[in-house]
Amino acid sequence: MRPNVISADVLFEAFRGRLHWEWQAGLGASERRFDEVAIRAARSGADLVGYLNYIHPYRVQVLGEREVAYISRGSEADRARRVSRIVTLEPPVLVLADNQTAPDELIAMCERAQIPMFATGESAAFVIDVLRAYLSKHFADRTSMHGVFMDILGLGVMITGESGLGKSELGLELISRGNGLVADDAVDLYRINQATIEGRCPELLQNLLEVRGIGLLDIRAIFGETAVRRKMRLKLIVHLVRKETLERDYERLPHEPLTQDVLGVPVRKVVIQVVAGRNIAVLVEAAVRNSILQLRGVDTYQEFIARHQRAMSEK
Repeated sequence: MRPNVISADVLFEAFRGRLHWEWQAGLGASERRFDEVAIRAARSGADLVGYLNYIHPYRVQVLGEREVAYISRGSEADRARRVSRIVTLEPPVLVLADNQTAPDELIAMCERAQIPMFATGESAAFVIDVLRAYLSKHFADRTSMHGVFMDILGLGVMITGESGLGKSELGLELISRGNGLVADDAVDLYRINQATIEGRCPELLQNLLEVRGIGLLDIRAIFGETAVRRKMRLKLIVHLVRKETLERDYERLPHEPLTQDVLGVPVRKVVIQVVAGRNIAVLVEAAVRNSILQLRGVDTYQEFIARHQRAMSEK
């Protein structure tokens, strides 16, 4: 994952309303941050937060009912030993959940080691789910791609191609057919988990579509709230090409689906030739419908091959 600065203070303020937590100890460590090496090694937000575990250092340690019971039982020496081991984990934050009361030894340790500790009445499982989702997005690998990103028939579709092929005009026609715009020209892409790419619009370009000869269009103001989307998961790339490029670089009937690597995730790809007189919007919607069938396990090309083989064997 990509290192990105986030302090204990920022994390606390981000979820003060949702998790209703209080800052119980370690107030002087408001600038304490996640370890950069741990962030780079993490594959998802699940590696950066979890129940108290002495094997996994450098992550947010969540203490629920069972964890508090574990560090509270036994002799005074046992309790001190268990609490002191938490310091060696170097957690950016400790979270006390399930409406538990922090043992005195734990509070003293947090104050001494300057480790922030938040307390909440929410369940430990809920806290972990919320923080994992937030950290996955905050530390996600990211890139930008040139194109028009849209919600077409419920599928996140990126329209790419050379400059001047009419990507924005195609986007405008698709919007007029009831589809939604996420971003035009520059699309911010984030890998939020091992197999998912999420696309969003930069704040500067939100709701805007630029069409040559007309200028900037405010899609939300023209077509209404339902014509724009805040974000979508990228499922398909539609690449527009000229006739000579298609004939030179692509097969007419590829024997297997094309894919394009985006942040290490293979994304389905279709190539559409741009020629005067073709209804590209209809072709794009047909490609999207076909991709939806493929995602459901229906492969028209393979069915055709099977029919062809049966017909050949019957002769």
